[in-house]
Amino acid sequence: MERKSSPGPAPLWVPVRGHALRCAGIHFDAVRITGVAGERVACEIIRFTGFDAGPIVRSGVGERGMYFLLPPQSANVYRWPVGAEVMSRGGRTAAFVGVPALRGPTWPLDWRSPPTAGTPFVDAELLHGLTVDVLVEGAGGCPAGS
Repeated sequence: MERKSSPGPAPLWVPVRGHALRCAGIHFDAVRITGVAGERVACEIIRFTGFDAGPIVRSGVGERGMYFLLPPQSANVYRWPVGAEVMSRGGRTAAFVGVPALRGPTWPLDWRSPPTAGTPFVDAELLHGLTVDVLVEGAGGCPAGS
């Protein structure tokens, strides 16, 4: 197995079991996209990166959001389109993101794409471009649920 795609040791912010809330802007920034649009963006970035997109958390309840985890302090560099919510430091309130363990039961959260040794975060620039393509341009060929 290639080193880049092997899981390696989990980042410190990933719990050993179950799931835990982590404050966005400290260990990572997050961009949340809900519904079918979130699934389409996730599918596009996973395909584009050859199935090594970095950490994408999927919520199985409520609006069924995708949380794309970026390097800390990288999300606010971009102007995100309507439908993409930035979760980082610097706002009036703290934002928390649920993070599942890499193994075992973690419902209602799971990894759409886990962090790997070679890709500990989603690339912010790539995510921004694909998010604009899907949310503004309506591009993206991945079907919902793929």
